[in-house]
Amino acid sequence: MEKKAMYECLFIVDSTLGEEGINAVVTKFTGLIEANATADSMNVNEWGNRRLAYPINDLTEGYYVLVKFESAPDFPKELDRIFNITDGLLRSLITRVEA
Repeated sequence: MEKKAMYECLFIVDSTLGEEGINAVVTKFTGLIEANATADSMNVNEWGNRRLAYPINDLTEGYYVLVKFESAPDFPKELDRIFNITDGLLRSLITRVEA
């Protein structure tokens, strides 16, 4: 069995999607992470709409979500792949947290 590690994932959703669109994207990814991570280790922190440091696709605001989770080392690669092919996502970053 693979050794699990702690990860932090920050993703920014396009705020022009509206409340329902944002909730759909956030639910999609939190559900995906919950299905592949240790259940008691998952922590979701929705920061809400924030101003971007620089415009992305002519947008100046985005909806920020930070998720901390523990999973096998191969899952973050798959999660990153899904982030890259999902419409409505402006940016994403997955980092491993050292204990």
